[in-house]
Amino acid sequence: MEMNAALYKKRLRTNAIGLTLSMTAMVLGLAVLLWILFVLFSNGFKALDWNILTQSTPAPGTEGGGLANAIVGSLMMVGFAVLVSTPIGVLAGVYLAEYGDTSKTAEVTRFVTDIMLSAPSIVLGLFVYAIAVATVGHFSGWAGSLALSLIAIPVVVRTTENMLRLVPGTLREAAFALGAPRWKVSIKVTLRAAKSGVMTGLLLAIARITGETAPLLFTALNNQFFSTDMSGPMANLPIVIYQFALSPYDNWIRLAWGGALLITLSVLVLNILARVILREKTPV
Repeated sequence: MEMNAALYKKRLRTNAIGLTLSMTAMVLGLAVLLWILFVLFSNGFKALDWNILTQSTPAPGTEGGGLANAIVGSLMMVGFAVLVSTPIGVLAGVYLAEYGDTSKTAEVTRFVTDIMLSAPSIVLGLFVYAIAVATVGHFSGWAGSLALSLIAIPVVVRTTENMLRLVPGTLREAAFALGAPRWKVSIKVTLRAAKSGVMTGLLLAIARITGETAPLLFTALNNQFFSTDMSGPMANLPIVIYQFALSPYDNWIRLAWGGALLITLSVLVLNILARVILREKTPV
């Protein structure tokens, strides 16, 4: 009995130490995160005004200006990246979940997807630079959109596959019993049942690529002027923030804080929306 009591007390002490260390790590992490958000919001809100949404980036040493060209450029590149990555990622996820149980092609696809998920974004940017920038001799918004697509596709693929695997097998069996072919079961039954989870993955992919800077340095670069021509260098928020934050001009630094706040708010909204969708509608 005494040995059992001593062992029980030892386990309680070990548990208390583990909980204390875990809580301390959580508090430190939250403290640093809140500190970062406080500095960002306090400096970012000072820079927010109507001009930041309506005027283009100013020339060096000038006052005023805004981020309209960078905002439009980011929206266009992210938008085209979503148009490319969504069908490819969703269809690849459907194939892996519905047809890839014993396929060698599926194993290779999963392996490549895992590599792309863990690969640094700058590596993907260099790859697109080699095939889409160096070959044509100039930077372009299309190259930037392609780089963002390569980052978003594996996120959509993995999320789609995982959500489809959560759909009960009885739902598929019922559709097969009615005589539906496999492709129709995959698209109209299984995918429809998991559409909320697939949408969540798409939102998370958009949040992932919204603030990417390294790939755009090698592909889209930047443009001081307002332009919707995707065949040439294009302004975007991540690069503008990077360049303006390192500049010696107070006006540029102020705009960098404003741009950082805009990206943070957009990513925050996308993540909250994804969690709300996943919580309210789960595969049945």
